[in-house]
Amino acid sequence: MTRIIWFFVIAILLVGLSILLVDKLVAYAAKDKLYELTELQKLPKNKVGLVLGTTRILANGRINRYYKYRILAAAQLYKAGKVDYLLVSGDNKTKDYDEPTDMYNDLIKEGVPANRIYRDYAGFRTLDSVVRSKAIFGQEKITIISQAFHNERALFLARRNGVDAVAYNARDLSLRAGLKVRIRELLARSKMLLDLLSFKQPKHLGEPIQIG
Repeated sequence: MTRIIWFFVIAILLVGLSILLVDKLVAYAAKDKLYELTELQKLPKNKVGLVLGTTRILANGRINRYYKYRILAAAQLYKAGKVDYLLVSGDNKTKDYDEPTDMYNDLIKEGVPANRIYRDYAGFRTLDSVVRSKAIFGQEKITIISQAFHNERALFLARRNGVDAVAYNARDLSLRAGLKVRIRELLARSKMLLDLLSFKQPKHLGEPIQIG
């Protein structure tokens, strides 16, 4: 019985160590590609900014601040002339759940012209959004827009799928307010590595769409 207990303890420790190592690897790989608000002028200009989707309204009926801050960051980049177009990529799993259209409508409210926004309805995961930005929308260079922790993973995916990307960090939540999301991100990074090792592809591809 003691051997079995030690076996499980060691196994748990190894799994935990692996998760932490992957986390550090992803963060290190992205460290020179992330830009904050204070570095906006240094941010390279790209034709397209890829806005990664998330739910607009939480289960408690309140606006999702991750969503809100991404919209504000994307509008800010466009108005600063750092991108010419915005590609909003998210889940459109049901008739009543449509992340790309939510982002499209809210970006227009923030002053981005409708003809400067393109919608990717098949951005079911970050991998799908990044790969489709090149495979479907023809962009080999993009600016990714999300919170820093999410941008790090997206940049890792971009690099390994032949996309030359930089990222602009939207405002984040405090560690206390976003603890569940941060824990989920740790697991998502390990899942991402498994997807890359197994050559996972987007759920849907389709016909090319020309931006601009």
